[in-house]
Amino acid sequence: MSVNAVTHLNFRGDAHAALAFYQSVFGGHLAVVTCKDAGNVQVPAEADQVMWGQVAADNGFRVMAYDVPSGQPWDQGENAFFLSLRGETAEEVTAYWEKLTEGATVLQPLSPAQWAPLYGKLKDRFGVTWVVDVAVDYHAG
Repeated sequence: MSVNAVTHLNFRGDAHAALAFYQSVFGGHLAVVTCKDAGNVQVPAEADQVMWGQVAADNGFRVMAYDVPSGQPWDQGENAFFLSLRGETAEEVTAYWEKLTEGATVLQPLSPAQWAPLYGKLKDRFGVTWVVDVAVDYHAG
């Protein structure tokens, strides 16, 4: 038996666009259920907003997202979470980095770091902060 933890991103009207963007970066299958699809329209203007969405790729990438209904509080925050993307090679990580930087604010350019062959940090065009690096063997002391 196994269990998986998947990052779930919360948006206010941008969930579908964000999921489509992440699919364009990582590939995989995009699944979206709108409020209208689920028969759960509370506010007519929000009928096409995402009630549940996911990108699942064969390379192991998974992310979920939805649009927080207007009747519920939502604050994107500044440091509530980072989405960590770790790849096995510099080539793999660099390819994802180049796609993620489209419309992003680079907070730390992708470059060698003490703890990784490559590390970078950016805030994508949807306000999600990503930390991207090449994974290395790590042994706690």
